[in-house]
Amino acid sequence: MRETTQHFRQQYRAAVSPRYNPWLHGGFVLAYGLLCIGLLCSTLSQVQPLEWLAVPLALLFFNLCIYVVHRWLGHHKQRFARMFYARHTGDHHSFFAPGLMAYEGYRDWRVILFPAWLIVVHSLLFALPLWALLRLWNGNVAALFASCTLLGYLAYEVFHACEHLPANHPLARLPWVRQMRRLHELHHRRELMQERNFNIVLPLMDWLFGTLHWQPQEPPAVTSTPDEATPMTRMQHQVDIPRSAASTLAYAASSRLWPQWHPSSLKVEGDEGPLFAGQGFEEDIHAGGRSGHLSWTVEEYLPGHRWRASARGDHGLHLQVTYECQPLGAQHTRFVRTLEYGFDNLLMRLGNQLLFKRRIERESAASLLALCEMAQQAIPLPATEAPGRPS
Repeated sequence: MRETTQHFRQQYRAAVSPRYNPWLHGGFVLAYGLLCIGLLCSTLSQVQPLEWLAVPLALLFFNLCIYVVHRWLGHHKQRFARMFYARHTGDHHSFFAPGLMAYEGYRDWRVILFPAWLIVVHSLLFALPLWALLRLWNGNVAALFASCTLLGYLAYEVFHACEHLPANHPLARLPWVRQMRRLHELHHRRELMQERNFNIVLPLMDWLFGTLHWQPQEPPAVTSTPDEATPMTRMQHQVDIPRSAASTLAYAASSRLWPQWHPSSLKVEGDEGPLFAGQGFEEDIHAGGRSGHLSWTVEEYLPGHRWRASARGDHGLHLQVTYECQPLGAQHTRFVRTLEYGFDNLLMRLGNQLLFKRRIERESAASLLALCEMAQQAIPLPATEAPGRPS
């Protein structure tokens, strides 16, 4: 499924107009929504305490509307809402899948945000008629109620964007956003998307209608057992590779190829190609002068940006390796490898300080030089940039 998602992403991005500006897209939606809210609130006059009840009532009403639209139009094909269904289930749910929930560039906002014109339609066909109808009864209630439906729209856009941020983003680590991100990731499971977790900002309607589904994030197998006080050895090396960030990381994340460039890797058993979050593989190693076996679990793969995996080995060894790519140009990448490891066994910790650490440091540095050489052999340059081609 991850290979299918990556293929869809490539096709979708290729179809996006080069004139698309994500900042203009998001900025227009925010500016137009705030302008409408400001115009509606400018009609308020001496709001009474009971009239303020229109605010929570409107937000609850909009929460229900979003639930109904998301559940019955976004995931069940209706003739009058074919465009919405195609954009939501067809595009959004094909672009994002569990383990691949984060956007990789600002142009990916196009598949996260609603079309820019939709907030105009929402204001003219929903908020404005509500305001006109309620104004016949109470002008303050009408303005508060209509403006809160626009506020709910903006909140949906902001929260939904936060739910597709990289996991290490400061906004993504906020407690409420973190919980909603988890609910939304569960919603993106193929077996759950038509039945569970349709709210984006507040899961109230999911709770009321029995469609709320919560499943804790499973901790990585490697980090669940070691004592947090276990001292860790950390080493980082980098090398500049004259290949694109996406192709370089894809090559490095293909664990079956590790024995070609890492001096400590003897044999790897696992799937071909770059491995994604949740996939595992087995490796025989000879590192620091000692032979051993590692059982790996991939924790994260953001193509062109970062790949991270953790492993358990013999003698209480637990480690984590992170590959990060910093584009220095269209076909030039700074590749950074970070290794963190530790031992539960006190004797092995002592051996690491006296013997293993220096050897592993040399092997890690050598591995990046070998990676640079092998990546250039394995990854062809685009035809227009190959040596000897006329400019």
